Amino acid sequence: MLSNLKNQISWLIKSAISFLPWILSIFIFYTLDYQIWTVDTPHRGKISVAIMAGGMILSLLVWSFFKKSKSKR
Repeated sequence: MLSNLKNQISWLIKSAISFLPWILSIFIFYTLDYQIWTVDTPHRGKISVAIMAGGMILSLLVWSFFKKSKSKR
């Protein structure tokens, strides 16, 4: 029972850490969009896609790292 609870808590912490880059990229995008950028900002759409893609890719890499380290045990 206690081992199962430890595994669930460990999975929850790893999931939260894995989502952190994506959440950070969303926060960066929000900050840029509502406080810095204007409608006339050049390449605004391309930069937005790059920020979001970067966060998603980093999240995937972190999750893959956790999965790979689990399978080595």
